[in-house]
Order: sequence, then structure tokens, then C-alpha cells
Amino acid sequence: MNQTDTPRPSTQQPKRQRGPHFAIRQVLNIAFMLLAVIGVVIYLTGDKTVGTIIVLIAMVFKMAECVLRMIAPRKRA
Repeated sequence: MNQTDTPRPSTQQPKRQRGPHFAIRQVLNIAFMLLAVIGVVIYLTGDKTVGTIIVLIAMVFKMAECVLRMIAPRKRA
């Protein structure tokens, strides 16, 4: 049997609805990741207090992103 006889099912997931807060959430996620990495590097190589404060600030960005994700209206199937 030739592979071209039967089409293969798509393995890609269908695109989700992005929602009204998608761009803001992306910016908050990027800020979180950058601050978290910078905070850990400073914590491990330098001042532990400053590193901890930077990681805590990063966590505030992540919490804000999570709140936006929770308040976004969901589309029911």
C-alpha cells in the first residue's frame, strides 16, 4: 500500500482563541522570564538580597499574567 493512498491525520493542534489580553500577557511573560533569570544570576553570583528582590518582582509579573488569564472570557464548545 502506498502512503499517498490515505491522507495522514494532522498532528497540529487547532489554533486557540487568543483573547483580548494576549499581547499584554506576552509582555508580562517576557518580563517575568528576563527578571527571573537576572535575579537568579545575581543571587548565585553576587548579592543574595538583591537577587531575591528581583525574583520576587518577577513573580509579581507572573501573578499579574495569571490574573489576566483567569479573567479572560472563555468560549464554550
